[in-house]
Amino acid sequence: MNLAKLTDRVKAILTTPKSEWPLLAAEPASVGSLYTGYIMILAALPVIAAFIKSSLIGYDLLGVTMRIPVMSGLAHAVASYLVSLLVVYVVALLIDALAPTFGGEKNPVQALKATAYAWTATWVAGVAIIIPWLGWLIVLAGVVYAIYLLYLGLPPTMKCPPERAGAYTAVSVILAIVLSWVLGMIIAAVVGSTMPGNAAFDGTHPIPQTGAVMTGSGVPGHVAAMAAPDPARFDVARTVIGG
Repeated sequence: MNLAKLTDRVKAILTTPKSEWPLLAAEPASVGSLYTGYIMILAALPVIAAFIKSSLIGYDLLGVTMRIPVMSGLAHAVASYLVSLLVVYVVALLIDALAPTFGGEKNPVQALKATAYAWTATWVAGVAIIIPWLGWLIVLAGVVYAIYLLYLGLPPTMKCPPERAGAYTAVSVILAIVLSWVLGMIIAAVVGSTMPGNAAFDGTHPIPQTGAVMTGSGVPGHVAAMAAPDPARFDVARTVIGG
């Protein structure tokens, strides 16, 4: 997918989702084409933004700028990106498995479409993390809108009755949140345990590294991040729906 076509697709799913979803559902696709032509590109946007914010710009707290060292930030970014790609696929499997329960038809490619295109809102909104304070409100708006996109997308992609799309969406989001937390904690333990214990405080002073990890982008992950009480957890477990 060329850049112009990708941009048009993102604009269409965000601005005219009701008319775009039937077109997406009918469009020929494969797991590989969805990843290489869409998911792998958009999933990188919030990861890059989070790296720039946490390691280059920093977070201002009480007049003091805190940054994660560049190498640690890069390690976080790589982990974040890889896990986000994995979680998109696993959530799609969950959506596919749930389809018969809500009167839909199992189809793994269509389930990946539902997950990936609904996730578009969080990937795009995730770039706003660079903006101080206001950025989190934009991220939250992206999370809410992604859930709405999934609600609109399940009937055309998974062939579920529209009246059951709400319950289908709710169960999918809840399971995705659980998955996000589990994977987020695993990556925090693995990556966090290998990090040097001296995150930069204006480049000179240490700050806590407890569980600091970026694990992708997506709805439940954003919810998990905003619920995390530790301010050192810059972008904790930003992974799944609600990608």
